[in-house]
Amino acid sequence: MTSPLNSSDLRRIFAELDKNGDGQVSLEELNWLLERIGVQFSLQELESLVGKPGLDLNEFLFFYKSISVPQSNDVEDGSGTNIDEEAVDHEDDSDLVKAFNVFDINGDGFISSEELESVLRRLGAMEENSKRDCRSMIHVYDTNLDGMLDFQEFKHMMLHNTIS
Repeated sequence: MTSPLNSSDLRRIFAELDKNGDGQVSLEELNWLLERIGVQFSLQELESLVGKPGLDLNEFLFFYKSISVPQSNDVEDGSGTNIDEEAVDHEDDSDLVKAFNVFDINGDGFISSEELESVLRRLGAMEENSKRDCRSMIHVYDTNLDGMLDFQEFKHMMLHNTIS
């Protein structure tokens, strides 16, 4: 199965973030990445969440997995419109909703191949001249074949992928 960010992508992102080459991503470097994708934390909140001043590669991979793959709890959306965090019944799904909204740049409730490509480029997971095709990445999980991912399709993708 194809995932927007595989372990190779995450290793490349880690290397880009580790500006001083010490094998650690500092909270400042991690916060810079999170801000670029629209997730706002204070350094104090991030340190509380991470529990230490920096992450090595394995910890970074675990951090990504922990913020992108909720443990359980299905939330029915059914509307096909932008997901409002207050409408989500389960706390575990709120991070998934935040992640969805990062990719849903125009706020229409769907992730298009263009939006996916834009976010992956901002993350450094996709190079300008990459042959990677975001349409085919979306197609794998696009169960209604509309060429975009709605929240349920995105959730299915995130729940059924792990870092390999």
